[in-house]
Amino acid sequence: MRIRATVAAVSGALALSAFAVPVAQAGDGSSASSYRAHAEQALSHLTSSASSASSGSSDSSGSGRTALRAPAPPTLDVSFSNFKIAKSVKVGTSGSVSVTATYTLTHGADVDINADDFANGPLLYKGSSMDNASNMLFGEYPATCTATSATTADCKGAIEIDRDEDWLTNADAGTWSGGGLAMNYSTRVDKVQEGLGKILVQRTSQQTVNASPEPVKKGKTITVTGKLSRANWEDRKYHGYTGQPVKLQFRKAGSSTYSTVKTVKTNSTGNLSTTVKASVDGYFRYAFAGTSTTPAVNSAGDYVDVTS
Repeated sequence: MRIRATVAAVSGALALSAFAVPVAQAGDGSSASSYRAHAEQALSHLTSSASSASSGSSDSSGSGRTALRAPAPPTLDVSFSNFKIAKSVKVGTSGSVSVTATYTLTHGADVDINADDFANGPLLYKGSSMDNASNMLFGEYPATCTATSATTADCKGAIEIDRDEDWLTNADAGTWSGGGLAMNYSTRVDKVQEGLGKILVQRTSQQTVNASPEPVKKGKTITVTGKLSRANWEDRKYHGYTGQPVKLQFRKAGSSTYSTVKTVKTNSTGNLSTTVKASVDGYFRYAFAGTSTTPAVNSAGDYVDVTS
């Protein structure tokens, strides 16, 4: 089960909304509650500190001198590279989905990645940077790592999106960025790195089709209807996707290849309707190419028997 880790921009810093879980004691880094609690606190602390450290202003004396900036907090001597993740993940109205990220973790000789009080993992954030992210997702458990040298390791971590626990609005659909988080539970020294990759978090789509009448005489009119809909993350239902171009395609009986007949746009309720002349037996389907917020989807083929 994944955590709920929603963030909001507050005075230029991130404020995490889920702090109900008490911080676990060091030494149980593999447990979900420990990793979750430490990750939430580490992200809130690091992004807030970074925002404070980067802001400066003239002093009140009018001399024009810039006020001293707050020193940046100490961070772990680690870095993330070779970050790889799927191009997209589809999220529906219920249940959970998981996406895995792999990366190389490079660390200083003084960082023991096998210690009980050390953990790291991938994360996703919506926004141009961590400081102004509108939402954030990360895993229930830390990543697993295999050392490849004294200071490098290959790591793999899962980000599970649970619709019963994670708060997503329809505006969250689209491009998210990948990042990495490393933590030392004992010293409370952490490291977060952003801008490691991109992924589309999309609202699951559905496409239907119905060709009639069946059977139909050759040369007569066939009406092909259907509906394109997508998940609404706020009311947990599927609604029509309006104003979208969808291809009507036909596959002749005995063939394995569909060819595009024409392109039709969905109406204000996501419905499709067009007509064609009956020629030979075969299958009609609607094919939607997808957008950044909604994945591509094809309907099943609907067979029409054409008689002479």
